[in-house]
Amino acid sequence: MSENSSAFSLQPPVSSVASSGIIVQKYGGTSVANPERIKHVARRLLETQQEGNSVVGVVSAMSGVTDGLIQLSKQISTTPTSREMDVLLATGEQTSMALTAMAIEALGGKAVSLTGAQAGIVTNELHTKAKIHHITPQQIEKHLKQGKVVIVAGFQGETEEGEITTLGRGGSDLTAIALASALGADACQILTDVDGVYTCDPRIVPKAQKIEVISYDEMLEMAGSGSKVMQSRSVEFAKKYSVSFEVCNSFNTQPGTIVKEESPCMEQVVVRGISVERNQAKVTITNVPDRPGCAARIFGAIAEAQLNIDVIVQDVSANGTTNISFTLYRDDLEKIGTMLDCVAQEIGAGAVRKEGGIGKLSVVGIGMRTHSGVAAKLFEALARGGVNIQMISTSEIKIAVIVDEADVVLAAQLAHTAFGLDRS
Repeated sequence: MSENSSAFSLQPPVSSVASSGIIVQKYGGTSVANPERIKHVARRLLETQQEGNSVVGVVSAMSGVTDGLIQLSKQISTTPTSREMDVLLATGEQTSMALTAMAIEALGGKAVSLTGAQAGIVTNELHTKAKIHHITPQQIEKHLKQGKVVIVAGFQGETEEGEITTLGRGGSDLTAIALASALGADACQILTDVDGVYTCDPRIVPKAQKIEVISYDEMLEMAGSGSKVMQSRSVEFAKKYSVSFEVCNSFNTQPGTIVKEESPCMEQVVVRGISVERNQAKVTITNVPDRPGCAARIFGAIAEAQLNIDVIVQDVSANGTTNISFTLYRDDLEKIGTMLDCVAQEIGAGAVRKEGGIGKLSVVGIGMRTHSGVAAKLFEALARGGVNIQMISTSEIKIAVIVDEADVVLAAQLAHTAFGLDRS
């Protein structure tokens, strides 16, 4: 799990906060990208409060600000410490929270902005990728009782020692879901620039359609397979603490996609969605001696280099040797450098082949547990389209295939049609 499950503590909901419910709304960077959009967010938060709710808004940094701060840091230092990067990056969300609170007050409402630390979010000491340890939201509860809209800076918290930390890319989603859990909120909305979660990226498959309801596990698999709508850690957290949430568009009031615990009726849909991940690479270590310890030495070295790998395939042993292949992000090929060459030489393996231009297609659905023939249908569809499969990986609710990056869009379109996901 993404957070410290044994240490995370939830505060009991405070029933005296409001006679109606508590609603947590998270607004992404595009939703607060400029003053006009911030004013729009302020109006939406006030409207939600005027419907009789206590409202907590979680805001990301304005679109492009985090990347700008990273570039600025590189002009100062090629190796800034992670502590100082956290101090720097946290300012992006703090700018958004203050401006949003100002906009609410300019509209005649009452608002207060809180940093992650002021909101009671305590994390471990892992800078730039901190994990939430516990939340004590008394400050939030106090301001809600006073009738204020509380605006919390997403993406950040503090350690027990008072050090500023950040939660990693997409961490504002995690802030919102964790606060919804700690406050006992009646609803949690992740508002962004899309109408919800789609069966595939509409830019890749124009006939993709919005999904009305999706399970935590399906959302997790899609997020981990290239869907950029939600941060995987936030979905893991929501599943662990049973926080249902809605992904919807901040620029309209149409219903979005509900992410919740699975129900029996969900299994009627065999494939819920298709995800595509580009910018992948494949590494193959040839003629690896087929004896205990060789794979451990290879993947131990990769772990020491702090590289994340995905699909792993080992060939059937022949003549005492085998080939081991795995995929990773293309940008990480440089980090491997000559490290694997040295490991291969050490264990008596052959050459190390590195190949970019790889894409991954993932087909996801909890209905796979109770329906057969999903893999066959996928492979038949790709074969008809002339798409060659290089590697295959499966889980209980996902089938992932590695193909040439040039073929991944066609593969997604073929699979989308084959499983009846196209919008009529």
